[in-house]
Amino acid sequence: MIFEQINTGSCLSYLVGCSETCVAAVIDPEINQIDRYLALAARAGLRIRYLIDTHTHADHFSATLQLSKQLKVPVVMHRLSPAPFVDIRLDDGEMVALGRERLQVIHTPGHTRDSMCLQVGDRVFTGDTLLIGATGRTDLPSGDPEALYDSLFHRLLRLDPALRIFPAHDYKGSTQSSIAQELATNPRLQQRDRKAFVKMMQSLNLGMPKHITEALRTNMSGGKSVAQLLSEAAANVPFMSLAELKSRLDTLSDGLIVLDVRERDAYEAGHIPGAVLLPRGQMELRVNQDLPDPTRRILSYCELGRISTLATATLREMGYQRAVALDGGMNAWREAGYPIKPGREP
Repeated sequence: MIFEQINTGSCLSYLVGCSETCVAAVIDPEINQIDRYLALAARAGLRIRYLIDTHTHADHFSATLQLSKQLKVPVVMHRLSPAPFVDIRLDDGEMVALGRERLQVIHTPGHTRDSMCLQVGDRVFTGDTLLIGATGRTDLPSGDPEALYDSLFHRLLRLDPALRIFPAHDYKGSTQSSIAQELATNPRLQQRDRKAFVKMMQSLNLGMPKHITEALRTNMSGGKSVAQLLSEAAANVPFMSLAELKSRLDTLSDGLIVLDVRERDAYEAGHIPGAVLLPRGQMELRVNQDLPDPTRRILSYCELGRISTLATATLREMGYQRAVALDGGMNAWREAGYPIKPGREP
């Protein structure tokens, strides 16, 4: 077996492959690591055949859908997953054939209804059902402490104690453990009475994940995160530096249109001298009136550089092929000590 663990902050994902047939799967892929998965697979001579999420993630953005579109391979989850883009829906006791290797599905609801673990060889990928020194929480959508108790004490912990466990998260820098070690040292597994375990899980009082609303929206629907939209826009637009813009404004050499896409109150409080106002929210409706010549060079800026990146991508899609974005924003322009003009006039 070919095996790679990829750490993204507290998120752990895995590239698992068959050394004989060069077929691989990525388990719990994270959106910021797409290039790494592809590079690791290429280095090992593997072809990624499956993209597997062990459950619906609530604290990070899954890469299964984007990788599926890019590689034209199926997304695999438990049959109870709410995501409409899942291609292969698995049930308890079924397997994914990975060349000579077999990923055995163990349905382990509790953290979420669709949680599953995957056993292959001497290891089991436990998702967020069993963590190193902890368990998955049960206070997120579809979580159930009673179900988690059954999944742990009646299913997962009855497997071979020597099995190595690889979870989807770790918050203390650990990379692996074993069922035997967790039975002996995991504080939450010492509560072996059902009622005591359920009470403990209901009393954890954990803070909500930072991006829970956005993560659930994207992972359950296949929609895009704000960061993904920005990344895609940035990949398709050119940028101009603050110093370059300052130099061009000083010489007034090439008829550059500087477009402030913030709201009017921000514009009037202080803008780049010569900039005209066209708020991002009105752009599509006013572009023909305010920017009649699509051959002109247009530079967009906002406060921090994100909205202007999206605005520039929109302008280029609408035919303004010389549209560029300011690398930075009004905040960076201000910090650089460059001139600012208040008021309604450019």
